[in-house]
Parts: sequence; structure tokens; C-alpha cells
Amino acid sequence: MSKEFDEKLVYDILVVGAGPAGLTAAIYGTRGGKSVLVLEKLSYGGQIINTPEVENYPGAKRTSGFELATSMYEQAIELGAKMEFGEVVEIERCDEELPYFLVKTKNAIGEPGPDYEAKSIILATGVKSRELGLPREEQLTGAGISYCATCDGAFFRGKDVAVLGGGNTALEDAEYMAELAKKVYLVHRRNEFRGDEITVKRLAEKENVEFVLDSVPVEILGEPRVDGLKVKNVKSNEERVLEVEAIFVAFGRVADNQGFANLVDLNDAGFFNSGEDCVTKTQGVFVAGDAREKTRRQLVTATADGAVSAMAAIEYLHNLG
Repeated sequence: MSKEFDEKLVYDILVVGAGPAGLTAAIYGTRGGKSVLVLEKLSYGGQIINTPEVENYPGAKRTSGFELATSMYEQAIELGAKMEFGEVVEIERCDEELPYFLVKTKNAIGEPGPDYEAKSIILATGVKSRELGLPREEQLTGAGISYCATCDGAFFRGKDVAVLGGGNTALEDAEYMAELAKKVYLVHRRNEFRGDEITVKRLAEKENVEFVLDSVPVEILGEPRVDGLKVKNVKSNEERVLEVEAIFVAFGRVADNQGFANLVDLNDAGFFNSGEDCVTKTQGVFVAGDAREKTRRQLVTATADGAVSAMAAIEYLHNLG
């Protein structure tokens, strides 16, 4: 691609995604004296915005995900970063003599949005919820099936609900729903949880929480709304119906990076191939946060990536001259 660029309209750094990694990148980028644009298709904060209590972020003994994300957003904006809403659908690199990128977007209703131009790109696209994988799941999403307990939990106050999963997200969802629901079934395919032991202990002490271990969901019941979930014990093959009005799916997250495979290599699971330096095969393109191949996906590792990727982008820009 070859195109005439107006230097005044070209951002130094364009960040795709306004989660903790993207917002941290914006903070470090603007502090480094660079013009920064953040593009986000939904809302700032990423997954952390749905966490009611954050207790593992250094310097913040206890806060909510919303408060922490809002503080990051306000800090980035006050420092001079700009933010626009739109989904990035394609990023094209110009010829080598003009090493800029053209970023194409679409709006919330799928119509073409504005194009943006940038000298460097930071992909902090995060991850999306892993689906249940049962018939009628899509049909009943919003009618009893949810992937965000803190978003939809209030609709089921005083009801019986199920939370599916064994990691920290599932444990946090179960703990949140225990304060609202009459009964919470926590369904996990193994006999031990993968999440923090301290949270498991708190849940075990709650009278309205029941662990349903060694069990997997096999059928969603109800029409036009959820009124039950059939589960099967993987050891005994015994089936049981949980009479619930809501199913909160917390099976973890998956990457959604195929749209950027022309710029960054992906591993077998679809995560960006990159080391701790956040550098990719394409000069001027960096990655950060949960979308990157990594061992630990935590809030603190996401913000670390944001800082590292921004400083790498600044170094790249300085080398451009």
C-alpha cells in the first residue's frame, strides 16, 4: 500500500484495546512525549471492570475493578491520550519507505467507521469469554445464560443459580452471587478448584453455596427462559437436574486475534507470539496483556506488559528519527 500521509494526523502510538494493558500503555506513551490514541470497541477497563473487589494489586489494598479501571482511564486522558470507540477490523502497513499503519474500524452497528493512521501499534485486545458449548446456548443468552455475574446478577436476586468453572473468575462470581441469590451451585469438572484457596474457604462456609464437583453440564433446560441445568458426574455417570433460573458461565477466556494474523504470528491457541519484550515479527507492532502468549494472566502482568510495550514503541519511534 502506498499513501500520502498528513503528518499532523498521524499518531505516534495507536493502542487497540482499553483494558489495563492498553490504558497503561497509553499512560507510558504519553509520559514519553508521544501522541497516543486508544481504540476500544466496548468500554474502558476490560475484564477487570466486572470484578467487584480487587485485593491483589500492589498499592491498592482493596478496591473495585471499576474504580481501578476508571482511575487508569482518567490518568491516561489527563496526561493527553485520546480515546475513540470503534472496533478495529483491519490494520495495513504502508511500504517500507513510509513505515506507517492504516487502521480501519467499524462502529457498534457494523457500519464502516473512521480510518486512523499511526507510526506504531500496540495490540492489547484482551480475551473473550469461553462459551458453554451446549445446544440453545446462544438462544438463551440473556434469558438466563450470562458470562458476567456482576453485570447480570442483580436480575436473579433471591433465585437459585448455577456458576460453572473452577478458576478465580468462577469463585469470584459464586461469591458475588452468594450475596444476592437464594442458592448458588458451583459446578466444576474436577474435584478441586484451580482458584485461590482463601476464596474457596470463604465459599465453603456459606450456607447457600453448594459445590457440585466432578461434574459437567450436559443440557440446558427451559423455554423461553432457563429453568434448569442437567449435569453429569464424570466418575459415576449419574445425572442430576439443578433447578436454577440462571447459569453463569465462567470457563475462562479465549483469544480473538485472527484479524491481526497478517502482522503477528499466533500460537495454536490463537494468542500473540511474543516474549516478555512484547515485540512482534512486524517492526512497529507490539502486543500486551492477556492476548499475548504467557504463563500468568493477571492484572499486574497486564499492566507490566502495557509499560513494556509502550517503552518498546517509544524506542522504535526514536530509531525512526
